Amino acid sequence: MERDGDKMINIEHLWFSYTGTLPYILDDINLEIEDGEYISVIGDNGCGKTTLMRILLGFLEPTRGSISIDTKYIGYVPQRNDFTNTTFPITVYEVMYSYHRLLKLKNKDIIMELLKLVGMESFKNSLMGNLSGGQTQKILIARALMGNPKLLILDEPSTGVDIDSQKEIYGLLKDMSMNQKITILAVEHNLEAVFSNSTKIFHLQNGHGHLCSPDKYTAEYLHYKRRDE
Repeated sequence: MERDGDKMINIEHLWFSYTGTLPYILDDINLEIEDGEYISVIGDNGCGKTTLMRILLGFLEPTRGSISIDTKYIGYVPQRNDFTNTTFPITVYEVMYSYHRLLKLKNKDIIMELLKLVGMESFKNSLMGNLSGGQTQKILIARALMGNPKLLILDEPSTGVDIDSQKEIYGLLKDMSMNQKITILAVEHNLEAVFSNSTKIFHLQNGHGHLCSPDKYTAEYLHYKRRDE
């Protein structure tokens, strides 16, 4: 995919419908995201946030329009996972190692390096089913970073996570964006995190999308909402 300046994601006139006809869940979406930006995607339930995320991940094809992403590998942190309340006896290290093998990586040291990055190196032999929500989320972030992605997509990263772990996780994500130039795209409902961490906010409403900075969000959103009504 040919590089277009410093853009990590470039979406042009994206339309999507599960049936291919009206009504469209996404209606003429245009979005440019630069390298290293931290974008929070917000909107009411059913507005198309998850659909947009699944299109970016390649799980769905647009009905029409174009998407270019300037990386071959995308790290993905799901909202829900198979390890919550599970009795399956798999350890933290085994989860990381299985993904390491899937990506056909050679350096095993990266597993402990990533666990240390998220503060979970001492839990390497712990069972996944015994972890708290915050601990599990840290492992999922570490796993998503395994292939050294330049783009990280997260689906509501604070869901089921305690306040202290939320602060640690968002601090880690913000550091990755600012200092490591990893582009962050997070579907969010946590507005406090949105305003504290985002370089820009992408608001979806009635199939349309509007991009603005956090400090201008309220004024621009109200203008956009009046225009849409």
